[in-house]
Amino acid sequence: MPATAGEGQRARMLAGEPYFASDPELVAAQVRAQTRVDRFNASASGAEPERRALLEDLFARFGEGSVLRPTLRCDYGFNISIGARSFINFGCVMLDCNRITIGDEVQIAPGVHLYTATHPIDAALRRAGWESALPVTIADGVWLGGGVIVNPGVTVGENSVVGAGSVVTRDVPPGVVAAGNPCRVLRRLND
Repeated sequence: MPATAGEGQRARMLAGEPYFASDPELVAAQVRAQTRVDRFNASASGAEPERRALLEDLFARFGEGSVLRPTLRCDYGFNISIGARSFINFGCVMLDCNRITIGDEVQIAPGVHLYTATHPIDAALRRAGWESALPVTIADGVWLGGGVIVNPGVTVGENSVVGAGSVVTRDVPPGVVAAGNPCRVLRRLND
């Protein structure tokens, strides 16, 4: 049986355990994040120093030489870590109820969604407000094509390419081209 509301919901969330997103601490963290996201999304063209400062304040890490183009949507921001020299194009959604780790030199096309949030299959638990979250990892050198959706608990391995429109429901090994719904490996790179 899940714990009751108010019992360290942020810790439960990050541990992948059932938690209440309506917990006051989590709600306050979301409001803080949305204030920064709204400012980021409303920033003027060419306002890179301002954008960078907002992202450095919002995220756990925003690596040197990385670029993220507006618009961005996220829950908390503090669970997102982006390595160096990565590029994230327009319209990215990162539901960061758990950790989202994006490595170095990653290319993320427009409209990509990274989801850590999940909900119970049991309707009674879901209707009572319980949810959980599993981390998402995008390793160094990955390229995610436009409109890719990465589901909770998934790791995309180093240097892999995921084709546009794919729905990634399972781990993708390093060094492959994968695509489809559900996403599957099409071939190894350098074969």
